[in-house]
Amino acid sequence: MKKPPCHKGPDSGSRLVPGYLRCEYAIDPKGIDVRRPRLSWIVESEQRAQRQTAYRILVAHAGATLATNRGTLWDSGFVSSNETTNIIYEGKPLKSEMQCFWKVQVRDAGGDESAWSQPAHWTMGLLGDSDWRAAWIGMDRIGRPVKSGSGANNSDGALYLPPPRYLRKTFMLRKPIRRATAYASALGLFEMHINGRRVGMDYFTPGWTDYQTRVYYNTYDVTDMLTEGGNAMGAILADGWYAGYVGFKNIREHDGDKPRFRVQLHVEYKDGSRRTIVTDRSWKASTGPLLESDLLMGETHDARREMPGWNAPGFDDSNWSRVNLTSSIKAATGAYPGARVQEFRRIRPVSVTEPKQGRFVFDLGANFAGFVRLKVKGRRGRRIVMRFAERLEPDGTIYTENLRGARATDTYICKGGGREETWEPQFTFHGFQYVEVHGYPGQPDIRAITGVELTSNTPVAGDFKCSNRMANRLYRNIRQTQRANFIDIPTDCPQRDERLGWTGDAQIYIRTATCNNDVAAFFTKWLVDLADAQTADGGFPDIAPCKSHNGHGVSAWGDAGVICPWTMYQAYGDEHILRKHYRSMARWISFCRKNSRGLLRPAEGYGDWLNINANTPKDVLATAYFAHSADLVAQTATVLGKTGDAEKYCRLHEQIKDAFNQAYVLSNGRIRGDTQTVYVLALRVNLLPEALRAPAARHLVEDIESRGWHLSTGFVGTKDLMTVLTDTGHLDVAYHLFHNRSFPSWGFSIQHGATSIWERWDGWTPEKGFQTPGMNSFAHYSFGAVGEWMFRTIAGIDTDGPGFRNIIIRPRPGGVMKWCRASYKSIRGPIKTHWKIETGRFMLDVSIPANTTATIHIPTSDPGSIMEGGNLVDVSEDISHLWSGPRSGVYRIHPGEYAFESKIK
Repeated sequence: MKKPPCHKGPDSGSRLVPGYLRCEYAIDPKGIDVRRPRLSWIVESEQRAQRQTAYRILVAHAGATLATNRGTLWDSGFVSSNETTNIIYEGKPLKSEMQCFWKVQVRDAGGDESAWSQPAHWTMGLLGDSDWRAAWIGMDRIGRPVKSGSGANNSDGALYLPPPRYLRKTFMLRKPIRRATAYASALGLFEMHINGRRVGMDYFTPGWTDYQTRVYYNTYDVTDMLTEGGNAMGAILADGWYAGYVGFKNIREHDGDKPRFRVQLHVEYKDGSRRTIVTDRSWKASTGPLLESDLLMGETHDARREMPGWNAPGFDDSNWSRVNLTSSIKAATGAYPGARVQEFRRIRPVSVTEPKQGRFVFDLGANFAGFVRLKVKGRRGRRIVMRFAERLEPDGTIYTENLRGARATDTYICKGGGREETWEPQFTFHGFQYVEVHGYPGQPDIRAITGVELTSNTPVAGDFKCSNRMANRLYRNIRQTQRANFIDIPTDCPQRDERLGWTGDAQIYIRTATCNNDVAAFFTKWLVDLADAQTADGGFPDIAPCKSHNGHGVSAWGDAGVICPWTMYQAYGDEHILRKHYRSMARWISFCRKNSRGLLRPAEGYGDWLNINANTPKDVLATAYFAHSADLVAQTATVLGKTGDAEKYCRLHEQIKDAFNQAYVLSNGRIRGDTQTVYVLALRVNLLPEALRAPAARHLVEDIESRGWHLSTGFVGTKDLMTVLTDTGHLDVAYHLFHNRSFPSWGFSIQHGATSIWERWDGWTPEKGFQTPGMNSFAHYSFGAVGEWMFRTIAGIDTDGPGFRNIIIRPRPGGVMKWCRASYKSIRGPIKTHWKIETGRFMLDVSIPANTTATIHIPTSDPGSIMEGGNLVDVSEDISHLWSGPRSGVYRIHPGEYAFESKIK
């Protein structure tokens, strides 16, 4: 991720520095198809109380032109505004393949102009169907697929997986090259090569969609890969999500049985002429060393069948076949808008054991998603088999029952020759901490394998450290599990035969996700998948994409179609995402209303999934979510200026509240079901009369106490449990739950070696061992939604309104916490807090980014003791006193760095 420039130009009198320029949430994106893209930046200053009062954007067709301060495509002139995010391009119409170079200049609070930012750029993709000349090609006749291993879907119990296809074409370029761009897509997964080199470092391109509705393409600048003279372009085409195993039904080919690849290479010569090379009948096809490749089942590579030079000029492809061709498909084609899957880090094993003769188990030290790189020196034909697991059996062998139908096995067959061979898979990934290696020649060194962790490229935004080791471990586990499940879409788990985009899990976790990473582009893409899967009657699905798996209209799952866009708006201030999905959100409310009786939703769906002995009535839960979504759609309509709709949905929200209270709430605040979750929901979405809020909170605490001060909530209730306890004056109870190490609690799994978030509170217990393997993932982020509370309450960082324009700083120490240091790279710049308690003093260092304001709550037992910068707080241009209470002083502060101190008991 690029860092914003920190220098000021020599001719600048401004105290502001603009930097970190982004277009459509990305740094220098290639091949976008948004005709009026949105531009963002941040401003930094070493001076307090600095703000942007105006901006000027220049966009030019060439970098050299931009350097002369000429905006040939757009010169906005100075616009009086403090906005720095999602400024819509208002210049000349943009055309396919256009290069756009841009920079920004700002005025500070005193009206002084800054130096120009460092330049940034974006390129346009192919904006219309008429821009495409390439056909969809593949290889349909590949002989009998390889029989490999055991599995479902065949009468003999074996898997027959078709091998990936190798495709290639040679061509001549007879002039010096100025620029070359490749636009590539697939029904399936592709890996593209030019002149012996892999194009890009992305995995699982072009991403997962509902292939009947939408297919994406990726754009690559390949200028440096081509040469004047002979060239070769190739691709490996795998089944992927399109034709491979997907989900838990042990069937393939959900979207089609003929994978296809399409590429269009645009070459611009230095003399201004152009040439386009496309996929067509002139391409050749073959199979190769990849005998099979499947996202769930794994990959087999026979090095004896390798074809050196297959992707380079001069290779003899006379025995290769002609390709099969599809001229067009029904699905719309668009530029990939999300965060591409890339390598995150390499992981070295921490130990290797041999629990059974010849079967070596490597411990990678963390449960992650990816694969391993193998190093081996073996005789020709030697077969090394690698199986993957999250946990170990008591005897030290790997535990694989919870994988269900996923074989999760990679196999490498040596080519021999006495040299060390290195291999890693190309079109599969696994969720694992342990790797069993069988067939390795001799005793493997611990360096025989290296873990390669994959995740979507969502820049790290948050950091959290505190005085409590368990809390730090929990935070690492939360981030680890998020990375493992953010593989193109937000999946439920990365290991078993599922890995699906469960909508309930996503809405429960999305706010925590925004605390950890910049997920704006990632969720922008997935919300399109979700809208594509909405049914004609307005029901949102349980899973997106992949319509063939899911039901629809399930409460708390379908509500993701409302909650996720609203959360994106809160985190990033993105009105566009509300505008884009408003119609789908409104259709969901209509669906809920039609499928309710007296505004009470039926007792259907998954309920409070995986709770602990607490049967929350499904109709109570469903009706609470109906009310919550109606309220959010009313707020959305207000943001978008749809006054009539806002009034309509406000009335509906009040009517649902009335129905909820009449049907489920007693005069003493008891709610039907009497579970922790019913109270959490009613309090969190404000369904109760004010007089019943305190009694309901008391009933919640009584239930926690009756369980030995433990929670009983499942996916739905856990999401807001800690926030409700905090907001209703029970911070001590929240910290007690947070610090618990006995079952059920976050600390319990950590006590027993968890390096990720478990799907179940009782995924493993000393008394019972492993839970039912049919539903027992050890990398499931839903219970990690407590990360939101950690940032808001322990670190004290939150937004007051959308997009962190106005910030809340409110750390609430409690439990055994003695200090906490946290940071968050918001859409408007970095926010930092560092507090500690020493000898009756509370000390807080805070950093607020330029162009924002913050309301800061200073915990204290003596409001008159609050100091800043070593002096008693005094009203100034930087600090305004708002109010004081018996436990805190509240101030409004402007951008800058502050050091507060107060007395505290």
